[in-house]
Amino acid sequence: MKAKELRLCVYSIGHFWVDFSCALLMFSQLSGRREWALCVLFYNFCAFALQMPIGLVADRLNRNGGAAALGCGLAALGWMLTPLPAAAAAAAGVGNACFHVGGGIQVLNDGGDRAAPLGIFVSPGAFGIFSGTLLGGSLPFPNWLAAAGLALFALGFGLLESCTQKSAPTALSLERNILWALACCFLVVVLRSYLGMVMAFPWKTGRWALGMICAVVFGKAAGGFLGDRLGMGRAAVLSLGLSAVLFCFSAAPLAGTAAVFLFNMTMPITLWAAARLLPGGKGFAFGTLTFALFLGFLPVWLGWPALFHSGVGYAAGAVCSLLLLALGLKRGRL
Repeated sequence: MKAKELRLCVYSIGHFWVDFSCALLMFSQLSGRREWALCVLFYNFCAFALQMPIGLVADRLNRNGGAAALGCGLAALGWMLTPLPAAAAAAAGVGNACFHVGGGIQVLNDGGDRAAPLGIFVSPGAFGIFSGTLLGGSLPFPNWLAAAGLALFALGFGLLESCTQKSAPTALSLERNILWALACCFLVVVLRSYLGMVMAFPWKTGRWALGMICAVVFGKAAGGFLGDRLGMGRAAVLSLGLSAVLFCFSAAPLAGTAAVFLFNMTMPITLWAAARLLPGGKGFAFGTLTFALFLGFLPVWLGWPALFHSGVGYAAGAVCSLLLLALGLKRGRL
């Protein structure tokens, strides 16, 4: 196995474990406490919004494995701070952010012009969140094992750091067209995050709930491969266009699951585009889009009424995402 393939494999498995451990911490140790709503806000703010400033620092330090290892260590610290729920949530969130930035930059560097490695890296996170939430809410799981796994991954990322060839940092360029294109990608992610939070299907129970998670995971992975094969613009039109059509029939489980699969294919495409727009600031680009994820979460946390209802509303969201993404790719000459 080549060094780049080994790193991709380790970082992808690590992504599952970090998200699994953080979700398990939240739902097995913090859920049900009076500070629960505050813990959810702290965790999501630290895990997503803080990736932008952390990414700026990581771009300058150029120690991606070290950032990922630090993230695992902080996430493990969260397990030791459970008597202080808000502190535990914040530690886990910052740890999650550091891991994602470090791992994301490394995968982007190793992937070159390809989006497929990025899709492979981001996709296991949904499985981790689903598994951690399920086990944390209902099934017993040895808590020490989650923290021990984080410690082992921290050691592994530190070892990978020592044998990774470094590339010199480049200047961060923020031309007008780049900012417009990045803004479009940013809005696409805000919309995708919000839609993911408000989507509700009456049939999403039992095996179809697992099928929906699989659609999210494999949709993210497939998006990178499709983008490399067809080009990012064509992949966006195909995936979002078909998802809009299928959302109109999402009262049927198969059509709804397929629509979610296609809708999530844009995740690696938007991350790839942002990294291409800011080659000297891949961590900042990664963090900018995860800040968009946080903004998409906020209206739901605040309890605001949903803007999109039923399949037709989700289809409208997919069409808006397509228009924004197409405009961003065009303005960024991607």
